[in-house]
Amino acid sequence: MKYSWTSLLLSSGLATLAIVPTVNAADAPATASPNYHLLKEITVGGGTSWDYLSVDSDAHRLYVSHGTEVVVIDTAKDAVVGNISDTPGVHGIAIAPKLNRVFVSNGRGNNVSVVDAASLKTLQKVDTGTNPDAILYEPTQNEVYAFNGRGNSATVFAADTGNLVATIPLNGKPEFAQTDSGIGKIFDNLEDKNAVAVIDAKTHALTATWPIAPGEGASGMAIDTANKRLFLGCTKIMAMLDYTSGKIITSVPIPDGVDACSYDPVTKLAFSSCGAPTTGTVIIAHEDSPDKLSIVQTLTTMQRAKTMTIDPATHKIYLGTVKPDTKAAAPAPGTRGPASGTFTILVYGMDNPPAAK
Repeated sequence: MKYSWTSLLLSSGLATLAIVPTVNAADAPATASPNYHLLKEITVGGGTSWDYLSVDSDAHRLYVSHGTEVVVIDTAKDAVVGNISDTPGVHGIAIAPKLNRVFVSNGRGNNVSVVDAASLKTLQKVDTGTNPDAILYEPTQNEVYAFNGRGNSATVFAADTGNLVATIPLNGKPEFAQTDSGIGKIFDNLEDKNAVAVIDAKTHALTATWPIAPGEGASGMAIDTANKRLFLGCTKIMAMLDYTSGKIITSVPIPDGVDACSYDPVTKLAFSSCGAPTTGTVIIAHEDSPDKLSIVQTLTTMQRAKTMTIDPATHKIYLGTVKPDTKAAAPAPGTRGPASGTFTILVYGMDNPPAAK
């Protein structure tokens, strides 16, 4: 996954969905809206390509892949406080708090930067397959998985030493990934195969490949480990998959241009961020039961705001985008390119969020 304003202009079309009435979010019924709304715009500036966002709740940090660096934002102050440099073609960021390490996948470097979280200095680079994209830290085995977008594989290495552990063929183009360390499984979207790959964390074997019909082209993935569910951001739908059986249980409609999914285990809200050239949208659905999803809010964000993450401690969601150049001619009806230096992080929060524990 990598986004620039030119590639995002190819997205088109939006579904029309109604916003239901607003009530308090905590313990709300499925028919109520959590009423997410814009809290803050954090101006970053710089180039017009970006990708994954990752939150370290305990450290109050948001890591944002941006061009050839990772921008670090203090989520308590909503301010840029540093950066991780020399990350060509940066895609994903994985965090290992107990190791004080951050891992960054460098798509053009075909490697992963191992970074000291305190100093933001690169300690070493670990070679991977071609174009590492999604990246994941698996805490039980203390290993890092780099999912190689053009290599159709996953590179696994030890988080503490950087030593190569395994290379896993995936037979498809990997995208977002999640892990349930309690059962020792790792899940990854195979975007071009309309499937989810299942990896055994101990043996590093590909144990299953589950079709996700009627889902297609899944990009985003979020996980509910309590109910053993995956939320998949597919073309036109957010699907809910039972990862004990490998079956799609239900789905809700979403607009075109989906990228990321997030899940909040406290509010039981699942999010799909969709960014089109004219309008950005986050579909927010409530997990009414392990077998039922209900849309509770359609949040209008900003055009091209596709990448997203959630801070489970504050229940805030963060999206990256660039603002349109209103002075330039639109390359297509209803679309405009970005104004220089307008890369921005959008911060959304809910009315009366649950108290932090």
